[in-house]
Amino acid sequence: MKLVFAGTPEVAVPALDALIASDRHEVVAVVTRPDAPSGRGRRLVASPVAQRAEEAGIEVLKPAKPREEDFLARLREIGPDCCPVVAYGALLPKVALDVPARGWVNLHFSLLPAWRGAAPVQHAVMAGDEMTGAATFQIEEGLDSGPVYGVLTEHVRPTDTSGDLLTRLAFAGAGLLAATMDGIEDGTLLPVPQPSEGISLAPKINVEDAQVDWAAPALRVDRVVRACTPAPGAWTVFRGERLKLVQLALLPDRTELAPGELAVGKNNVYGGTGSHEVELLWVQPQGKKPMRAADWARGVRIAPGERLGSADVG
Repeated sequence: MKLVFAGTPEVAVPALDALIASDRHEVVAVVTRPDAPSGRGRRLVASPVAQRAEEAGIEVLKPAKPREEDFLARLREIGPDCCPVVAYGALLPKVALDVPARGWVNLHFSLLPAWRGAAPVQHAVMAGDEMTGAATFQIEEGLDSGPVYGVLTEHVRPTDTSGDLLTRLAFAGAGLLAATMDGIEDGTLLPVPQPSEGISLAPKINVEDAQVDWAAPALRVDRVVRACTPAPGAWTVFRGERLKLVQLALLPDRTELAPGELAVGKNNVYGGTGSHEVELLWVQPQGKKPMRAADWARGVRIAPGERLGSADVG
């Protein structure tokens, strides 16, 4: 088939690579989000998908909105058979959905109908799911509600961050998307409607959602930190400034500290929660790079009884 691939971030690149490598299909163009400011200089930088497509000599389309007439005209001119999608980042209007003869097929990182929305992996980790996966489905106007072509499953490991899990799903899902294109092309794969039960939503997690509540049980604190790593980054407040929490360890046998209360050992930093304690392993003070929590604690000289999250951000 003649394909136009739509995607933007790094997690979409493995799928693009798998389709470029296919001897059954041709990726004739890529649709991605416009260049965005990046780094301290806020210089405009092309998306990872755009950079990979340019390396491969593939045409790149960067509409501000996919309903722009110039973009739609070019899409019709290309005349793709199918448009595979991975984390494109914009809603596709019906006028765009109607262009390819075999529609738009999305690789979504959950077992639909669970976790429909922008942040399925983060919500799976935050909810404590033991199993997740990826699905390919036909895009329709509803939110991730179209019929499903194929699925794969993936265990959520106890120490997985969203970044860890998403990386594994991106590479496994690349093979699933390529196989889905093969099945659509040869007519052996038909989409199956999603069940009406088991629907859950996964809206984007913002910075406010990533603030740790130390009165919550330790398991919840740990899940929030892992779910929000690497983005948007879990955080708390210490002495009126934000402190990012990069990595924790659960300590089920320690219950001496009040929620948010800190205790410092020779090479360890402990924090109290609504249940048992956690050990702070890596933190990132405001304006600095991530560091070992023990090094941070030595630098700030934590006083007995000092707490995390006990004051507003200054």
